[in-house]
Amino acid sequence: MTVQRIWNQHNLKPHLVKTFKLSRDKNFVEKLTDVVGLYLNPPDKSLVLCVDEKSQIQALDRTQPGLPIKKGRCGTMTHDYKRNGTTTLFAALSMLDGRVIGDCMPRHRHQEFIRFLNKIETDTPSGFNLHLIVDNYGTHKHPRVKFWLRRHLRFHLHFIPTSSSWLNLVERWFREITDKRIRRGVFKSVPDLIKAIQSYLDNHNQNPKAFVWSAPVERILEKIAKCKEALGTLH
Repeated sequence: MTVQRIWNQHNLKPHLVKTFKLSRDKNFVEKLTDVVGLYLNPPDKSLVLCVDEKSQIQALDRTQPGLPIKKGRCGTMTHDYKRNGTTTLFAALSMLDGRVIGDCMPRHRHQEFIRFLNKIETDTPSGFNLHLIVDNYGTHKHPRVKFWLRRHLRFHLHFIPTSSSWLNLVERWFREITDKRIRRGVFKSVPDLIKAIQSYLDNHNQNPKAFVWSAPVERILEKIAKCKEALGTLH
């Protein structure tokens, strides 16, 4: 109890640990400036889309039925489960209105990425340039993807720095669908999982809300500098 009182008095929480990783990308500042510039000052007659893949989403079936939430008790589910396969969710979040273009595919290769690019081409209004913010996964830089981009000149890829997934706002939407639909779900098959994802996607797009980026480059660099300074004092 004495130790606990000391922790509470100084607001210490040694049982909690937060993870972090500083990017070592040699072009970090240039890529950061490019992406944040798209967020804060998008080009005219253009759509900015945050694109990524949520891979290996498992269709999990609990071994026993859980108990529903009620007054004084949270919902319950068994700690063990049965794996019924996986799917990969490709998603493109529009910075204009928060609408999401999504599609589930069995694998995560350049073929599937090109298929998703074709879906974006179909589902977005013609006459607009498309600026896609993506990570550095090898699929996005495949020679066939580059060839496809040369044939579709309104597409422009912007790569975030390595180890900087926080810079891609579609990750924020991935967290929402995970917390609100996938994590607590019970799926007896991959088609059941895909149906649940598509239903959530449809409901989201009926009343989408845009994610607003507010942090300028200077503020981000200041925080990173403070973090590096703190790490330097420890070593």
